[in-house]
Amino acid sequence: MGKYIYGIDLGGTTVKMGLFDGEGNIITKWEIVTRKEDNGAHILPDIAASIKDKNNEENISAEDITGIGIGVPGPVTEDGRVLKCANLGWGIFSVADELSRLTGVAKVKAGNDANVAALGEQWRGGGKGFNSIVMVTLGTGVGGGVIHNGNIVTGCNGAAGEIGHLKVNPHETNTCGCGGMGCLEQYSSATAIMRHARELVNNTEEDSYLRQFETEKITGKEIFDAYKAGDKLASQVVERFAQFLGLGLSHVAAVVDTEAFVIGGGVSKNGQVVIDVIRGEYEKNVMFALKGKEFRLAELGNDAGIYGAVRMVM
Repeated sequence: MGKYIYGIDLGGTTVKMGLFDGEGNIITKWEIVTRKEDNGAHILPDIAASIKDKNNEENISAEDITGIGIGVPGPVTEDGRVLKCANLGWGIFSVADELSRLTGVAKVKAGNDANVAALGEQWRGGGKGFNSIVMVTLGTGVGGGVIHNGNIVTGCNGAAGEIGHLKVNPHETNTCGCGGMGCLEQYSSATAIMRHARELVNNTEEDSYLRQFETEKITGKEIFDAYKAGDKLASQVVERFAQFLGLGLSHVAAVVDTEAFVIGGGVSKNGQVVIDVIRGEYEKNVMFALKGKEFRLAELGNDAGIYGAVRMVM
């Protein structure tokens, strides 16, 4: 039986990689550059080469490896096929089969990166102790992953958990990155929070702590610090963020009836106040049978993906 598992989190800039023992304990982690030229033709060979280098460094043979797990930024079917990763230049092909061929490791599991990170948090992070969670990642966009009974909910096209593109405002006229309008991502991502704050600073006369900063340098941290201090302008920003996210998560709960929501991404670094404002709006919108869900902060940070990748293999 193998003694080691590799966990891989493939991003658009870097590939995070981890070597774990058979019990799921991390031994070491490192990163390599994601080379996207030539339609991403170098990415998997580079990953395979890095794994072989680590095997040599740690004196690991092929027989010692239980398997490899990898999270990919795009829809991935249950059998490991990518259904296009535009930001990597990839079309439709089996990541699992190709990485298995390149490394000589028979067991390779692939999944969407947000789903894989959710699995990592359910296993060893903020969702530990729950069998079913929904993870929400609040960063440049709004990502999501659904874990039910310890397994990733993939969907027939690998796109389950795309909660950032729930339609929460049918009256929106600005276009989301997905091509639609009124998506949750347009109101509750870190990008949306900062954009809203800057618009209010530029277009209102409201006194605010935020006016001491250059408009383009107002970040989520400044906004939440101001909110905690009772700043009225910051309160408008945080309340809108929470209203739309609480509404969106009430819709998610009505479909999957999860045990807990785990909130991650850059916005989550503002701490318990983020949980408190989201939970309050969730409770206003959700039906009686779905009230009282647990809300937790993510704990694994940038390592969630490599932990989840390992968990897929175990």
